[in-house]
Amino acid sequence: MKNLKASEIRQKFLDYFVEQGHMIEPSASLVPIDDDSLLWINSGVATLKKYFDGREIPKKPRIVNSQKAIRTNDIENVGFTARHHTFFEMLGNFSIGNYFKKEAIEFAWEFLTSDKWMGMEKERLYVTIHPEDTEAYSLWHEDIGLEESRIIRIEGNFWDIGEGPSGPNTEIFYDRGSDYGQNDPAEEMYPGGENERYLEVWNLVFSEFNHNKDHTYTPLPNKNIDTGMGLERMASISQNVRTNYETDLFMPIIKEVEVISGKNYLEKDNYDVAFKIIADHIRTISFAIADGALPANEGRGYVLRRLLRRAVRFSQSLEINEPFMFKLVDIVAQIMEPYYPNVKEKSDFIKRVVRSEEKRFHETLEEGMAILNNLVDKAKEDNDEISGEDAFKLYDTYGFPIELTEEIASQQYLTIDMDGFDREMSKQRDRARQARQSSDSMQVQSEVLKKITTQSDFVGYEVEDKITTLTDIVHNGKAVKRVEAGETIYFILKETPFYAVSGGQVADEGIVSNENFEIKVTEVTKAPNGQNLHQGEVQFGTVQVGEKVSASINHNERQAIKKNHSATHLLHAALKEILGEHVNQAGSLVASDYMRFDFSHFGPMSDEEVRKVESLVNEKIWENINVVIQEMPLEEAKQMGAMALFGEKYGDIVRVVNMAPFSIELCGGIHVTNTAEIGLFKIISESGTGAGVRRLEAVTGKAAFLYLQDIQDKFNSVKSKVKVKDDNQIEDKVDQLIHDEKVLTKRVDQFNKELTRLKMGDITEQVEEINGFKVFATEVEVSNPKAIREVMDDFKSKLQDTIIILVSNVNGKVSLIATVPKDLTNQVKAGNIIKEMAPVVGGNGGGRPDMAQGGGTQPENITESLRFIKNYIKEL
Repeated sequence: MKNLKASEIRQKFLDYFVEQGHMIEPSASLVPIDDDSLLWINSGVATLKKYFDGREIPKKPRIVNSQKAIRTNDIENVGFTARHHTFFEMLGNFSIGNYFKKEAIEFAWEFLTSDKWMGMEKERLYVTIHPEDTEAYSLWHEDIGLEESRIIRIEGNFWDIGEGPSGPNTEIFYDRGSDYGQNDPAEEMYPGGENERYLEVWNLVFSEFNHNKDHTYTPLPNKNIDTGMGLERMASISQNVRTNYETDLFMPIIKEVEVISGKNYLEKDNYDVAFKIIADHIRTISFAIADGALPANEGRGYVLRRLLRRAVRFSQSLEINEPFMFKLVDIVAQIMEPYYPNVKEKSDFIKRVVRSEEKRFHETLEEGMAILNNLVDKAKEDNDEISGEDAFKLYDTYGFPIELTEEIASQQYLTIDMDGFDREMSKQRDRARQARQSSDSMQVQSEVLKKITTQSDFVGYEVEDKITTLTDIVHNGKAVKRVEAGETIYFILKETPFYAVSGGQVADEGIVSNENFEIKVTEVTKAPNGQNLHQGEVQFGTVQVGEKVSASINHNERQAIKKNHSATHLLHAALKEILGEHVNQAGSLVASDYMRFDFSHFGPMSDEEVRKVESLVNEKIWENINVVIQEMPLEEAKQMGAMALFGEKYGDIVRVVNMAPFSIELCGGIHVTNTAEIGLFKIISESGTGAGVRRLEAVTGKAAFLYLQDIQDKFNSVKSKVKVKDDNQIEDKVDQLIHDEKVLTKRVDQFNKELTRLKMGDITEQVEEINGFKVFATEVEVSNPKAIREVMDDFKSKLQDTIIILVSNVNGKVSLIATVPKDLTNQVKAGNIIKEMAPVVGGNGGGRPDMAQGGGTQPENITESLRFIKNYIKEL
C-alpha cells in the first residue's frame, strides 16, 4: 500500500478513470441547484441525477468526479467516532447506460491493487454483496478470483438515500490487521460488521431504479453505475493512521487549534473529541459559506449555526473563551486549494461571517450565564436542583450548552434533573409521539412522581395474586387521596405481582380491587424512584389511598408470556449454534400472543437454517430442561458463562436464568420452571430490519398449535378446491395449474394483439403531419400496462420515421408511452412529451429522449390529453 497525500489520491483517482474513457465532472456547489428535494448535496451522485433519470444526456456516458458533500443526519456522532463527518469528499466513477457490473468491478480492482495506482495488497481485500446479486458474486469469484470466504452476503447492500437513483451494491473492505479493534468484545469482527479492523473503502452501486418524490420506484431508462469512495477514509488507510482525523486533511487544522488553545490533541480524551469536532465543523462551515449558505434560524442556515455553536461549545473544554474559529478558515483554504480554490478566493468573507457568528454566540453565552445565575439562586432556596425544564429552556431558547450548565451547577454543589431535561428533549425531537394522551399525562406527572418515595416491592416472581395496600394515587398530574369511577389513574402498591415493562417483556394486565372498587390495570412502568407504577381505569366505586386490595394479574396471559420469554433464550442459543457466535441479540418483544427477536447477522436466513433453528429449540423444549434462576454477583455470573446482552445495564447483583448446558443468560424477566412447559415453538416469519440485523417472529404453546391448525385448514381448503384427495399429489397439481395459466395468458395476449391490429386497421393512414413532424397519437386497448410496450414495438416497426404516442385505460388507470425517432430527438424529446401529457390525466412520468413512459389516475381525460399533446407538438 502506497503512502499518499490526500491530494495525490484524489488526482490518481481522476487520472485513472480518464484513462478509462471517463470525463471529469467538476465538483458542484454544496447548495443544490434546481433540486428542492435536498437540503445539501449529500453524495457524489446527487448532482448527476439529471443524467441518471434521462432528463439530460451527458457529453460522455462515462463520468468521474470528486464531489464535496454534507450530511447532517448524525451530527451528534461527529467527534466521538473515527470516521463520522459532516463534510467529506466522495470520489466516484459513473456510467450512464454504458458499462455495468463487470467493468465497474474490474476498474475498482485494478485501481486499488495495481502498483501504478493505489498498490493495495490483494490478500487484504474483502467484498460484500446483496444476497440475491448472483452476477456480482460470479464476477468477484470467477472473474477477479476472490475465494468464497472473502465474499460476504449482506441484506443491507441496497443503496437508497431518498429521491434519486438506487439499486443493489457491492462494498470493498480493507483488512487493517489484527492491531485494530481486537480488544472490544462489542465489535462484529467481519467485513461489513461494526469494527475497526475491516474498513469499507469503496461502494459500487448498480443503479437500476429511480426513487421518486412520492416514494415509488420506477426502472431507470438505462442501467447505470454509481460508485463512492470516501477520500478521508482512503487517506487514513494510505497514511496508516488510526482515524481520518490523523490524515493531512485534518492535522494542520488540529495543529493550529493546539497553538490557539495551548492544549495537546492526544493529552486527554475530551481534548481529542473537541479537536475533532472543531476540525470537522470548520471544514463544513467554510465550504458551505463559500457556496452561498449563511447562518440562520431555519433550513441550511440553521445547520451552519448549530455546527458553529457545537464547535464553540466543545472549545470550552480547551479553555478557549473568545472567537477563534475564523482563524482556521485560512488553514482549510490552504489544505483544499489544489482542487477547491473558491474557499481561498472567498476566505475574507467566510472569516467575517464566522467571526460575527462566533461573537454573537459568545454574547448568547453571556446572556445564558445571567439567566443561569438566577436559576442557581432559585435552586439553592428550594431543593438544590435545577429543573430539567429550566435547563432545557436555557439550552433550546438561549443556545446555552447543557454540559456547561452541568459544570457550573456542580461547582455550586447543585444537581440538574437530567431525566426532566431528556424528556423535554424527547418532546422536541418527536412531537407526534408526545401528542399521545398517555405520554402527555406522564410528562405532567413526572415532577409529582419524583417526590413519591414510598417503598414498593415486586413479588411477581413468586406469586400472581397478592393482598396488599394501595399507597399512592396520581390523577391529572397531582397526588390525590381518592378518585371516583370512570377515571384513569396511576398508582403504587406496597407489594405488587404486576411486572413492569422492561427487557423486552410487556407488562402484566389484571385487576386491583376490594369490596369498594375495582381498577382494570392496563400498563405498568417504572416510576422515577424505582417503584412499579400501575396505570388503570376505575371500573366502579371510589378508590382511596391506604386501603387493602387484592392485586391479581391475568393468569393465562402471564403463562403465555413466560413461555415466550423462555423461548427467546432458547432461540438466542440456537441461533448462535446454527449461524455462528457472531449472532447477538439486537432487541426483543415478549408478549402473550407472540415473541419477536432481533439479532445481528450477515444476511437473510435460508429456509433450511430457519428449519434447523426451529427444530433445535423444540428439541430443547422436549428435553425437559429445568430452568434454574439465581441471584449472584455479576463477576460470578460471568465466570459460570452467563451471557450479558450488549447495551443492557446491570447492577452488582444480577439474576441468572440457567437452562444449562444450552443457555445461561442474565435476565430480569419471568420464566417457566421447565422448558417442557413451553410445549411447542414455531417461527412464523424471518425478515430484515436494517443493515446486519435480522428479525424472527415466533409463537409458542397454544398459539403455535392454533397457528399450525390454521395452516392445516387452509391446506385442506386448497386441496378441496383443486380436487385432490391425496396430500402428496397437491404440489404436482398446483404446478400443473400454474403452467396451464401461463400458457393461457400467452394465448390471450396474442389474441389481444391480433384484435388490436384488426380494430386499428391500416395505421399508416392515421398518421398526421403536425409542425413538420409525422405524428401517430391514439388510444389503444390492452389487457395490462406491460402490454402497451408490446403494442408500441409493433407500431414502431411499421412507422419508423414517426413520433408515436399511445394511451390506454387499464382497470381505471392510465398508461402512457411515447417514442421519437433518434434523428428527431434534437428537436422533440419523448421524455418531455410524457412530462407534459401525464399531468392532464392526473399523473407523471418521463424517460429518455427516444422513449418514455408514464401513468395517471384520470382515464376520463384521455381524449383531452391526446388533443393537448398534439397542440404541444404544434407549438414547438
